[in-house]
Amino acid sequence: MFKKAKQNRVFQDVVEQIQDAIFNGKLKPGSKLPPERTLKDMFDTSRGTLREALRVLEQKGLIDIKLGVAGGAIVKRIDAEPMIESLALLIRSGEVSLKHLAEFRIIIEGNIMELAAKRATKEDIQNLEVLFNKAKTCYKNSDWENFLKIDEKMHTHIGIMTRNPVFQFVQKSIHDNIHQYYEEYLPMNKKRTLENLTDFGKIIAALKTDDAKTASSIIMDHVKRFNDKMQEHE
Repeated sequence: MFKKAKQNRVFQDVVEQIQDAIFNGKLKPGSKLPPERTLKDMFDTSRGTLREALRVLEQKGLIDIKLGVAGGAIVKRIDAEPMIESLALLIRSGEVSLKHLAEFRIIIEGNIMELAAKRATKEDIQNLEVLFNKAKTCYKNSDWENFLKIDEKMHTHIGIMTRNPVFQFVQKSIHDNIHQYYEEYLPMNKKRTLENLTDFGKIIAALKTDDAKTASSIIMDHVKRFNDKMQEHE
């Protein structure tokens, strides 16, 4: 599976070979890499270089290094969590401002909504309605914290409806992290929650009539309007 590492860039070559083996399916999730001694001989490299390369792969979320007799480097299923955590850190550090998020969301979320509307199945719309009804219950009970969590799920579900993993990642990344701005600049109350619900009710109605343009227009207006409210209190 592996060959001697290029001696002018041993460390980088070890990382790239193992990474490529994972990406092209030669190493499946859950499978274990050969023992350290075997890998060392395969790559014709030092133990220190090999261990450093494995640590980098672990940081990338590609492998999990387990200690002990039954341990070793085990291939992980690739997911978006490390990237989502990185975005969360950027938001918390202030590197991503409200304006940055609004500009991005108005452009991207409108397009995501339009594609989702074109590809949505009856089951997709029903699942969105289930979330919408849960949000209405939170509204009636003045449960603002759980309302925001369900609002997050509704936006994420729009990404799911696109059937495009890139858009799914974008929606989840943004909406897993955006609500700290609501907590700081625009805490939910009866009026704001009702406004949010009204927008989603219109989106669902547009989805039911296959009106992708209207659904897109509603979500863009929704993002801009709520961002403007937050910036007033920034």
